Amino acid sequence: MSPNEFLDACAIEPAVLELRPDYRVQLLVVDGLSPNLGSDVADDLIRAAQDHAQVLLAESTVDQLPHIAAWREAYRAFGAKPQRTRNSLEALTRRADKGLPRVNALTDIYNAISVLHQIPLGGEDFALYAGPARLIRATGREQFDTTANGEVVVEHPDPGEVVWRDDAGVTCRRWNWRQARRTGLSDSTRTAFFILDALAPVAGTELSAAADALAQALSALGSEVSVSRRVIGTS
Repeated sequence: MSPNEFLDACAIEPAVLELRPDYRVQLLVVDGLSPNLGSDVADDLIRAAQDHAQVLLAESTVDQLPHIAAWREAYRAFGAKPQRTRNSLEALTRRADKGLPRVNALTDIYNAISVLHQIPLGGEDFALYAGPARLIRATGREQFDTTANGEVVVEHPDPGEVVWRDDAGVTCRRWNWRQARRTGLSDSTRTAFFILDALAPVAGTELSAAADALAQALSALGSEVSVSRRVIGTS
């Protein structure tokens, strides 16, 4: 599928919106990337994100930051324990004080944007997807490939857990907790797929601003970078 065909086919299962009617997601497919060009961009954004996290944490505990608190409530609603399995935004914000993890240019850039805009954000290799992305409540039979103790293993989500999936299996567990190994970004990624999650009190303009910042940062990673976008969920 082309990026626009892919985005048009992405969907949220009604049961997810019944759980959190305030949920909306900004999806981006970014083509024409050369991740090896992104080290300077990533370095600058990482420094800015770490500084921003220090300011936030000087004024509030992590779990009381508004969007992190909202995601903690969402996790409890489908049976997850947020103190044990933290959403990606909370995990990154907690780590920022001692330094954000460095993985590869694409991952480092979106992690920094996530902290700067306080939006959970995931990135994956578009070419490794099998069919469109769908956000569902799991049956518990879906497959999720990950690593444990350095070994590749296949896990299964809990019944009722909110997960992103494609035709081949789960691509991200617990809404925005842990991404699958199969679709991970790498230095060979040329087309990336990004998911930006939002709950109240985050406004649509804030979600859009985070997507704009991500698109702008990635535009430096190639001479012909193109961005396709779609929002699903509440307006």
